[in-house]
Amino acid sequence: MEYEIYHRPSYALLNLQLTAGENVSAEAGAMVSMSSGIEIETSMRGGLFGGLRRKFLGGESFFINTFSASQDGEVNFAPSLPGDIYAVELNNEVIFAQSGSFIASTAGIEVDSSWGGAKTFFSGEGLFLLKISGSGTVFLSSYGAIHEIMLEAGQSYTVDTGHMVSFAEGVGYSVRRVGGLKSTFFSGEGLVVELTGPGKITIQSRSTDAFLAWLIPHLPSGDSG
Repeated sequence: MEYEIYHRPSYALLNLQLTAGENVSAEAGAMVSMSSGIEIETSMRGGLFGGLRRKFLGGESFFINTFSASQDGEVNFAPSLPGDIYAVELNNEVIFAQSGSFIASTAGIEVDSSWGGAKTFFSGEGLFLLKISGSGTVFLSSYGAIHEIMLEAGQSYTVDTGHMVSFAEGVGYSVRRVGGLKSTFFSGEGLVVELTGPGKITIQSRSTDAFLAWLIPHLPSGDSG
């Protein structure tokens, strides 16, 4: 399989070139287009309970689509929000990603929800993170552009919870207030993620929470003319 990502970073489009016999798995609704010779099969990854866990706890679709090439062809994917697509090569490794960021993966990659404990509950990012493991390529999406940061051993870095995309398994992770209660509720920053190396983290340049906070007051109310 070969891939190319077009129109980065604002409106990224993922193009996968498949040879006969190859297949990729993708989030339901991510497919934009495909050539002849590509067959699609929809299933619940991990069975009924696996699908339910992905849907209600991991923020992902209940279904997963598998695209198989009966002959050489291509398939294109895109995220639901304007932003970037990021390819991660795993070699018997594990990364954790925010719910909703999974786009597609090659054979050999497992995507599951993982309990994050109270730290993710209070961060507003949901109770579960996606645990992505195995060997192969996984494609993640972001709202806005992707920015990579490599942390050295013991190095700490602070990220607003709405800007997190992914981090390596060895990175320490905790959520705290940005300051006192006044700062937490009135600074516009709220809660932040404290990450400690070693390992790579990725963040997104825009936040859906911040966008909604701007958008909702501008929507017409039900009693407006």
